[in-house]
Amino acid sequence: MATKVNQDPKKRTSAATNLIAGGGAGMMEALVCHPLDTIKVRMQLSKRGRVPGQAKRGFIRTGVEIVKKETALGLYKGLGAVLTGIVPKMAIRFTSFEWYKQLLADKQTGVVSGQATFFAGLAAGVTEAVAVVTPMEVIKIRLQAQHHSMADPLDVPKYRNAAHALYTVVKEEGFGALYRGVSLTALRQGSNQAVNFTAYSYFKKWLYDYQPEYVGQNLPSYQTTLIGLVSGAMGPLSNAPIDTIKTRLQKSVAQPGETAFQRITKISAEMFKQEGFHAFYKGITPRIMRVAPGQAVTFTVYEFLKQKLERSGPAALTGGRYEE
Repeated sequence: MATKVNQDPKKRTSAATNLIAGGGAGMMEALVCHPLDTIKVRMQLSKRGRVPGQAKRGFIRTGVEIVKKETALGLYKGLGAVLTGIVPKMAIRFTSFEWYKQLLADKQTGVVSGQATFFAGLAAGVTEAVAVVTPMEVIKIRLQAQHHSMADPLDVPKYRNAAHALYTVVKEEGFGALYRGVSLTALRQGSNQAVNFTAYSYFKKWLYDYQPEYVGQNLPSYQTTLIGLVSGAMGPLSNAPIDTIKTRLQKSVAQPGETAFQRITKISAEMFKQEGFHAFYKGITPRIMRVAPGQAVTFTVYEFLKQKLERSGPAALTGGRYEE
């Protein structure tokens, strides 16, 4: 028999609520956690360690070097691309997750099992990867990979901002360049959201079982933050090699006649041969430090805004009922 993720009937969250609550949560998450993402990308792109005697950089040293050479604003390179895509990304994530969950619910009872939650999260992650995340990441990584100083007006980078980077990439490499690494991005986002939503749903259920007085209302914010933090850390641990290969693939310019599979194979082989197995886990510390608190912020702000909207908004902001 399928295990319920939540025993209590609840209103289905509407697309309008997901757009507003998800977008607000995404913007807050990006503003708080983007510096750690920049450090992660720099670590993944670093070729240090290939030359004998050249010391590897940890995430603290990488961050210090960025601030020293490029000012603190260097940690926010690529933020424009992220903020541009974060509202549709989060809206698509939460809206598609709810839709897939209803689609996979038991037709007779309306119960959404743990397995259905996992596959709904997987499908939601793939959907956001194809619709928004891949082009956004290509532009973000191109901006983050630039080592120019933000304080020196004479140090002009190739890509001046997100809009200029988008224009330049499409002009020089074609529209298809925006979808470089889409298969790896879909695999990363899908596995992330499958693990993330499933873990979060189970943690939430256990807390409601332990604290029945909160049934029918939001859990305390600190509890939502804690379970979001723990569930958010699980995805990066399961797919770090995928993320590192994806980052290098999206930073590079495609060679004529080379297929995506050939590029992925070539990058993977070169990494293993020249840098060793540990290279696939470069940036894992700042990535966990970026994704885990990011999910904590996202779920906490999302639950807060969703509750406010459903209590004070028009009837159009709520949908029918289903049972998790």
